Order: sequence, then C-alpha cells, then structure tokens
Amino acid sequence: MKQKTWPGRQYRQSTFKFWLSSEADFRKLRSSDGDFSTLPSDILTKIAASFTLPHLQAASLVCKSWSEGLRPLREALLFLKWGKRFKHGRGGVRPNLDKALDSFLKGAVRGSTLAMVDAGLLYWELGKKDKAIALYKKAAVLGDPSGQCNLGLSYLQAEPSKQKEAVKWLFQASKSGHVRAQYQLALCLHQGCGFDRHLHEAARWYLKAAEGGYVRAMYRVALCYSVGEGLAQSHRQARKWMKRAADRGHSKAQYEHGLGLFSEGEKLKAVVYLELATHAGETAAVHVKNVILQQLPATSRDHVMNLANNWRA
Repeated sequence: MKQKTWPGRQYRQSTFKFWLSSEADFRKLRSSDGDFSTLPSDILTKIAASFTLPHLQAASLVCKSWSEGLRPLREALLFLKWGKRFKHGRGGVRPNLDKALDSFLKGAVRGSTLAMVDAGLLYWELGKKDKAIALYKKAAVLGDPSGQCNLGLSYLQAEPSKQKEAVKWLFQASKSGHVRAQYQLALCLHQGCGFDRHLHEAARWYLKAAEGGYVRAMYRVALCYSVGEGLAQSHRQARKWMKRAADRGHSKAQYEHGLGLFSEGEKLKAVVYLELATHAGETAAVHVKNVILQQLPATSRDHVMNLANNWRA
C-alpha cells in the first residue's frame, strides 16, 4: 500500500479553532464588538478552560462580568487541588483514589481541562481507557496541550492504532510547546506512522523537545548528529547533547558518553559515567568499567567510585 506524505500543513490551524468549536461561537465573539466585558460566559469559559490558578485569578480581576463568568473554573481548580491531595496522599489526607476521581470529575464538569486530563489519567490507570480517551478528547478540543498529547498517545496505543488521528493531536500539542508531544511526534515522523518517514522533520522536533528539556529527545538529537540523520553530521554537537542527556540521568547516554570519554583518554570521567550507567541497569557498561578500573591506582579508583555514588541528576 502506498504510504502518505507527512500531512503537517493540513494540521496548521489556529488554537482559537479549538476554543471556538462552532460558527455560533464565532458569531458570539464578533458580537462583543471589541468590548470583552460583554463576552458570553460560555465563550469565556472555553478560552480560560486550560488556565492555571494564577492566570485565572488575574483574568477574574479584569471586570465584574469576567469574575462572575469564571467562578465555575475557580471552583474547578479547588476540586483539582483536592483531587491531587487524595491521589497522592498530600496535605494531611490519606490516599483515596475514589475521592480523587470524584474531585477531578467535579472539576471537569465545571470546565477545567486540567481536571479533565487528571481524571483521564486516573481512569487510564484504573483500566477504563474509553472513559479516559473521552476526557482527553474533550480537553484536546478545548486546546489543552496535555489533553492533546495524551489523546495522541492513546490513539497510538489503540487496537487498531489510529495513527493519523494520533499525529494530528500530537502536532497540535507540539505547536504549543509540549515537549513530550514534540518527542512523540518526532518518533512518529522518524518511524513513519501511516506515512513516509520524514527524517528532517523528525530531527527538527527532536531538537525542539531537547531544547525544551526533554531528556529522551536529547539522546535522540545526539544520535542524529552522530550519524547525520536529519541533521548535518557534527561530532561536537553529538557529544554536547549526549553529555546533556547523560547528566540528566539517561542511562544509555551515560554508557555511550562514558565510552566516548574513554576513547579520548579521559579514564576517570569515563568510569564515573559508566558506573552511573551500571547503576541504571546498563549491563554492557560493567565490563568496560572494570577494564578501566584495573588500569587505575587504588586512590583514583576510590575517588571515582565515590563521585559516582554521590552523583545526582
């Protein structure tokens, strides 16, 4: 079967398209004539659905009508707060998943996409995937990047996999700067999920996710630079990103960076990274580490092992 090309262009729609999901919504927005104090409460709630508490509090101070219109969302974030306490056993309460789910759902009913996503996560953990996907989709349509990302991931794991829909939602979340979505989108582009592989686009999204702090993406960027896949080959850039991933706890990066240091004659530093990789379960690192240790004096061996034992990502 002929594969489709990467359909990124068709997914480039504005975020407003998600907030304002019907022509009626657009008409309501236009009817405000630039006076946003008269913005209909249902439109206001859609726009603010993914707001965190500080942003919601600031929006509530704009005018009296906004304060009244955003009251359900302020209540939703209180339920969200209690849901997190019940889920994780914080704030002097014992863990109780039933109460956590009930709190999240009350927040979701009041329009908070943050609560929808947390309720979806809990449903997913409980094995109720259909209910989780329904909540993710509701949050995604309202423009929530985490909801879009989780919906995309859910579609990838569906039986059968809904790859086209998955990529669509991962792309939307990626445009909003969601680093996990950027990484997952890059994987889809790299592997060819329902369309031809697109290595340059994959490398671009890996790099965006890596620059946003996503550790797995840092490792992938290092590999792309190392072999020149989607990015111009650069051993200096490969080494930089491999070290960044290693310093943030990526075990394979620790192993490979350790090998690189050993090849450069940096035996002491190499042992530190190889020991870290060993601790993380990279069995291949053990033999190389032991070979290097045999070449070091006892004082140096004790020093590097102490460094590894006290290392923190």
